[in-house]
Amino acid sequence: MEGKTLAILSVSAGAGHIRAAESLKRYAQILYPGMRTEHIDVMDIVPPLFKKMYADSYIKIVESHPNLWGYLYRKADKEKSDSTLNRLRRGIERLNTRKFSDMLTELAPDHVICTHFLPAELISRLKQENRFDPPVWVQVTDFDIHAMWVHKYLDGYFAASEEVAWRMVDRGLDREHIVVSGIPIMPAFREPLSRSICAAELELNPEKFTILMMSGGAGLGGIETMAERLLELPDDFQIIALSGRNFDLLEKLRRLADAHPHRLHPMGFTDTIEKLMTCADLAITKSGGLTSSECLAMGLPMIVISPIPGQEERNADYLLEHGAALKAYDAAGLKYRVHRLLNDRALLAGMKKNALAIARPLAAKTVLETALGR
Repeated sequence: MEGKTLAILSVSAGAGHIRAAESLKRYAQILYPGMRTEHIDVMDIVPPLFKKMYADSYIKIVESHPNLWGYLYRKADKEKSDSTLNRLRRGIERLNTRKFSDMLTELAPDHVICTHFLPAELISRLKQENRFDPPVWVQVTDFDIHAMWVHKYLDGYFAASEEVAWRMVDRGLDREHIVVSGIPIMPAFREPLSRSICAAELELNPEKFTILMMSGGAGLGGIETMAERLLELPDDFQIIALSGRNFDLLEKLRRLADAHPHRLHPMGFTDTIEKLMTCADLAITKSGGLTSSECLAMGLPMIVISPIPGQEERNADYLLEHGAALKAYDAAGLKYRVHRLLNDRALLAGMKKNALAIARPLAAKTVLETALGR
């Protein structure tokens, strides 16, 4: 691939699409060091108002009105391609993505991989008009397929599971052009790490049962409330509670940790989540496609909390069906499930085994070798 250019196109509407793109870029740099690899967020080349409407509004709706998002998700999935709503949507997109074609012309990629449906749809239109020739593959980033991902004239699709591939065919895609790859995650998840070394680095007790708490949820309260409720349990365990870039939340967690020394370990943003997962016996998390795939790769059993109606709900169903996760609807249910797993290590071990059975830690490698040619 010496001298070739790979364009990985994504959209910063939620973190998963960007993380999948970054995973592909990192793997490409390892596997094809002579190739130029560019990751482009389409939101960086659109007007600020459109970005606010497209990406920022999505995040606000998902966080503040999840049921509304679920309704919109289902409605959009059932809309006919030539419906008035879809024609209006595509018209708005065309007006606000005029720089997209110019960007592709300037970059002149030899290969393209899309980790979001917007660039896939835009390139599909260009291919229909014979204005773009290089091969284009699409990586779906959930254990689900939605109508907005499905477009003609593209070269192939990567599915997270066999069922998703089956459903892609049902929506009109050619099975010969679908590869069941899994969802791309970072190279750091492909090699086992030492729990004792990671625990020492993070100032954790490697011998103690460890819960990694990565998000709060509707009906359960914020992460600090959930941690406080779990700390009421009499069982012996420690909690790693992640606050991300929310400094107010980090301070709340630190105050709670002062009242529970050696049991609660608050942490802010980290780019080495694989080290925390190495130390953990159980994750309490939302069921985003990327986070779920990372947990599966680490053999980390999950308790899924308040999945967003739509793609997260479908992801949760996949994890539950395969025995890699439990689901908690409220704080009492969360406490019950944690207590149950603490006292039923056979169940926990079975969940770990089930997670590893459906894990695809080398998804990014599969995607690149397929899209670029071995």
